[in-house]
Amino acid sequence: MSFLYFVLASLILGMTVGKTTTFDFGNLYEIMLYLLIFIIGVDIGKSKGLREELKKLGRMALLLPMATVIGSLLGGFLGSLLLRIPLKWALGISAGFGWYSLTGPLLAAYSPIYGVIGFLANLTREILTIIFYPIAIRKIPKDVGIVMGGATTMDTTLPIIAKFGGTEITLLAFIHGFILTAIAPFLIPIILQIF
Repeated sequence: MSFLYFVLASLILGMTVGKTTTFDFGNLYEIMLYLLIFIIGVDIGKSKGLREELKKLGRMALLLPMATVIGSLLGGFLGSLLLRIPLKWALGISAGFGWYSLTGPLLAAYSPIYGVIGFLANLTREILTIIFYPIAIRKIPKDVGIVMGGATTMDTTLPIIAKFGGTEITLLAFIHGFILTAIAPFLIPIILQIF
């Protein structure tokens, strides 16, 4: 639980520095993200029996992303009904799967307001995953808990999943996030064109 407090404190400190400084960090976050993925890749590569682990993942590596797509779109549909917003926007926002830096700009090309909402909704998904994954896996299986992170499970939420879920599901989380990251850039524009 102390790790959770460290993550939240880091986020708040970062927001404070961002608010009070004029220093431009440029793309430093991208470099740090690549470094983080590299370190996790080293950890995965060090695990004995990697080939056996990939075989063991089998169907689960496809079922989890499918469940995430269906669940996210169903959530968008229900959100549309409850919040009385057009289905097009609710589905477009939910099809971001937590990838806020993609969802916001894609939606903003059609509507600046829904671009901001898409950004914030998907950022919230990532933050809630960081906060609640360690708690949720006490009640649900660790691998099923991966779906809450959506596309972020291959990068930003992967360290949380690896720390609390164990290295045995790190590869599954990475594959899950990778598949959703490949789907989102195509699915969002398709939804916006169809509806």
